[in-house]
Amino acid sequence: MLKYPLFLLLFFTLTFTQVVADTQKTSNLEATKKEIAAQKELKIAQYLTLVEEIEQSISEEAVWMKSYATYLTSLDVAQNITKMKKRIKYLKRNKRKQGAKEELDALLSKEEILRSQVGQLKEQNASPFSNLLRPPEIGEPPVITNPFDIFSGISFIKKINADYEEYVNRKNELIKLIMLLQKEQNIYKDIERLDSKGRYVASEKIKKRQLERFENALSTIAAAAEVYQKRVEVLEVKINKDIEVQVYKLVNIGVLVLIVFFIFLLLKIAVKKYFTDNERFYMANKAINFTKYTIVVLIIFFSYLENVGYLVTILGFASAGIAIAMKDWFMSVLGWLVIVFGGSIHVGDRIRVDMDGMKYVGDVMDISPLRMTILEDITLTAITKNRRAGRIIFVPNNYIFTNMIANYTHSSLKTVWDGVHLTITFDSNHKKAMHLAKEIVKKYSKGYTDITRKQLNKLRTNYSLKNTNVEPRIFSFIEPNGISIDSWYLTNAYATLTLRSVISVEIVEAFNAEDDITIAYPTQKLHIVSEPKEPPFDTSEVV
Repeated sequence: MLKYPLFLLLFFTLTFTQVVADTQKTSNLEATKKEIAAQKELKIAQYLTLVEEIEQSISEEAVWMKSYATYLTSLDVAQNITKMKKRIKYLKRNKRKQGAKEELDALLSKEEILRSQVGQLKEQNASPFSNLLRPPEIGEPPVITNPFDIFSGISFIKKINADYEEYVNRKNELIKLIMLLQKEQNIYKDIERLDSKGRYVASEKIKKRQLERFENALSTIAAAAEVYQKRVEVLEVKINKDIEVQVYKLVNIGVLVLIVFFIFLLLKIAVKKYFTDNERFYMANKAINFTKYTIVVLIIFFSYLENVGYLVTILGFASAGIAIAMKDWFMSVLGWLVIVFGGSIHVGDRIRVDMDGMKYVGDVMDISPLRMTILEDITLTAITKNRRAGRIIFVPNNYIFTNMIANYTHSSLKTVWDGVHLTITFDSNHKKAMHLAKEIVKKYSKGYTDITRKQLNKLRTNYSLKNTNVEPRIFSFIEPNGISIDSWYLTNAYATLTLRSVISVEIVEAFNAEDDITIAYPTQKLHIVSEPKEPPFDTSEVV
């Protein structure tokens, strides 16, 4: 009998022990599950932190994300309009119901506002990245036909390369954004494996759809960038070839111009060697320079002139207007050619110009294609007429055709006739006076007389000279106040007043030294006759 209770006691003991063990095991399993769940939540929180960091980096790609946000906004607006149309259609059928009319009016106003927004977002609605995917406009490449177009070509190449680099940078930004989205997508997949409740499935789908759209945009922009690069390369090669042609042409022109300059340099050296006269050398040098630059201009002109016949046609139509509008200019250039090649006036010559009632006497400083430059000197004209001197006078070259221009030093002739006028009384010994005056002027002008004789002999080769008497000449004329003694002599064309002053003083001193010569000047002689006055009555009648 004792055996059965012991057996039961042992059985219950074993059973209780097993139950306790099972309970302990269950408790440990639940604790393990809770611990695993807590670890998963901790891991998910860590992943979400990474997602926030990635979202922060994604927000920095503002250009692409703003464009995408605009696209999503346009889709939401379109969906709202669709729902609104259905509601409006329903309200129009049931407009008699209470409050339906007010709601209908409100929806119609809201629909109009949303439609305006859709109009503004039309491009984004068609494509989320239409503006970003579209490559920059290249525009019409410049046509390089002269050296100045080279700068336009270089500027155009820089512009299209800069636009291409910007487009490539835009693509690189998209690649960087896609890499961030892919990383975020992988994190969401890891979260889904940890999260059995499916709390982040919707977010993962949104990110997946977003990633697909950006990947499609990347394939588009990559293809467009490749095509754009080919176009840029083709245009760059073409423009560089045109630039090379212009540089080669410019080098050829430069070499040709250097040859022209070298030839004319040798010509100047030859002219300087054979022309001993400075004035002639100056004029020859001016003519050489004008010819040289004219040839250079013609070389450049015809090098870049594509159609000579077209130019001739234009000039033919424009010549009449140009001739009228620039008549004085053309006449001045023609006058310059006459002066230079005719040899009537040279630099350094002393000339007199009559302009607008004024007379200017001076030395020619320069003869340009448009005008002569004269330095006014102190002459008898300056003393008696202008009362001033030292001015720079600019005389248009066309004046040689219309105005009086006298050259005092033409060719090799550097002397002019000058005279001293002096009046003596009628009772003076005029023959002695003429003799004294002749001796004085002969004494002071002898050197100029000899020089003039030689100069006139040289002029005989170019001119017909009949009267070549160079000796001083004395003339006498009857004047109201007496007898005029005019003494004419040759003097330096550049210093007439100096010799005139010396001779005048000498003649006055010589005349004053003679008793029978009296210098006359305006005088009056008064004759007084004294006669006895007769009384007004008969004196015989006076007692």
